[in-house]
Amino acid sequence: MTASFDYGGRTGYEPISEVDRKEFHEQGFLLLRNVLTEDHRAALEAAVDRVYAEEKAAGNTKPDGTLHLLGFLERDELFGELLTHPIAFPYMWGLAGWNIYSHHNHLDVTPPAAEPEKPYWGWHQDGYRQNSDPETMDPNVPRPMFSLKVAYVLSDLSETGRGATKVIPGSHLWNSLDRPADLSVHNPDPEGTVEITANPGDAFIFDRRQWHSRSTNLSTITRKMLFVGYTYRWIRPLDELHPDINGEWYKNRTPVQRQLIGEGGHTANFWGINWDGYIDEEIPLRKELKTRGLLDRNIPWLR
Repeated sequence: MTASFDYGGRTGYEPISEVDRKEFHEQGFLLLRNVLTEDHRAALEAAVDRVYAEEKAAGNTKPDGTLHLLGFLERDELFGELLTHPIAFPYMWGLAGWNIYSHHNHLDVTPPAAEPEKPYWGWHQDGYRQNSDPETMDPNVPRPMFSLKVAYVLSDLSETGRGATKVIPGSHLWNSLDRPADLSVHNPDPEGTVEITANPGDAFIFDRRQWHSRSTNLSTITRKMLFVGYTYRWIRPLDELHPDINGEWYKNRTPVQRQLIGEGGHTANFWGINWDGYIDEEIPLRKELKTRGLLDRNIPWLR
């Protein structure tokens, strides 16, 4: 059965504000407060703890106890419901459109560091070859966004030093970031670095191009987070899901959620069209947005 949490009538189809859209396009990320109700957050944390215990028993955690689990959505009913979270989901279709799905998602558990970390340079953009294949020779022309992520914060990251994500606001428009010449010593963070301090139940959304880095958990608190990435359906999956179509988890998924786990009728459908070359009006998320009057010809990805 699908769990029910009170979000005050929010459906996941309320348009985002122009203020939020502008800030995201300028800064490359948005911090959203109180995205999860406390009962929902606690239930998600309990599910994370269960999965963590299973992975630890199977020997899949690192020696220091950290877990970075790809493709976690099928591991609990609550995780599948996050695909269309009533507060976060409008940012996904509002910023990327209706022809999207979740190509990449991960569950992270980061216990307190037992000893000081060796020097490392963790700053990067997501997307791997998406940072090279569509590259222009003009360093002043930013690469395409292609994807974005929502990160749900389950533990208390309200103070620095708890392993939170670091970002450089506005750096999603940079194609490169200067790297220290000597990586054998600890280097200061780049100028403009912000550590995303967040309360339990907050979430943040970021453009995959945003230069970001993990940080060391120097506290006594275990960092627990869930990341759900969305990209265009014509881009191949990074983390493949293999749901049991006869199982309860799959049966509980809505048509839109099934689109978001990668379903499509045929290859052209992933490009948003039928074989006649016209838009497929039956693509679940497009159909839902059209029914609600949320398509907008002034926004390219919502046409």
